[in-house]
Amino acid sequence: MVQEKYRVLPGPEGFVAKAAAMMGVVLPDEGDALVEGEIVPQSKAVEVIAEKLANAKNAAICPGPLLLWNWSDDAAPKAAAVKELAAACGAKIIPMADYRQKGINPAAEISPNHPNVTILHNNFDVCVFVGIHSHHANMALRLIRGGTSCYTIALSDYAACEEAIAALRDADAVTIKAITEKVKAKKA
Repeated sequence: MVQEKYRVLPGPEGFVAKAAAMMGVVLPDEGDALVEGEIVPQSKAVEVIAEKLANAKNAAICPGPLLLWNWSDDAAPKAAAVKELAAACGAKIIPMADYRQKGINPAAEISPNHPNVTILHNNFDVCVFVGIHSHHANMALRLIRGGTSCYTIALSDYAACEEAIAALRDADAVTIKAITEKVKAKKA
C-alpha cells in the first residue's frame, strides 16, 4: 500500500497534531520555502502568502522578541516592513514580546504565551509569525494546527518553520516588502 505524503494543512487536526518533521517534512535550503510541507521556490511561497493575506477575512500578524526587542541592525527595517504589510492586508498586530511561561489560566485571559488560544478566541483565518524563536514557533504553530482552521505563515529569520502551512526562511525587510506589494496588487 502506498502511503500518501503528509501535507501540513489547516486543522483542526486533533488534540495532538502530528509533528511535521516526524511525518517527513524537511527544512528548505536557501532560496526555497515550504508550502503545505512541500519544498517550493521562495517566489512561489511569496505568491501563496500574498494570496492568503489578500483574501483573509480576519488576519493577525504576531511579531515576537527577535523583531520587537530591536536586537540587531535589521530588526527596525523589518519591523517597519511588517507594519506596512499589516496595513496592506488589514491584519491585527498581536505582539508576543515575552512568551516565557507564567502562572496564568489561558482560558480566562488571552496571553501571548498561548497564541493558539488567542487565535481560537478571535477567529483568525490567517496568522503570520515573524521574529519568533524557532522552538516557540514550532510548538505554537503545531497547537494552532491541532485546534483551529487558521492558515499559518512563518516568516523566519533563519531556517523556515516546518509546522507552518507556508514558511519562508531568511525573511528580511526586502522580502516582506515584496509580499506587501503583491498583497496591494491583489487587493487593487
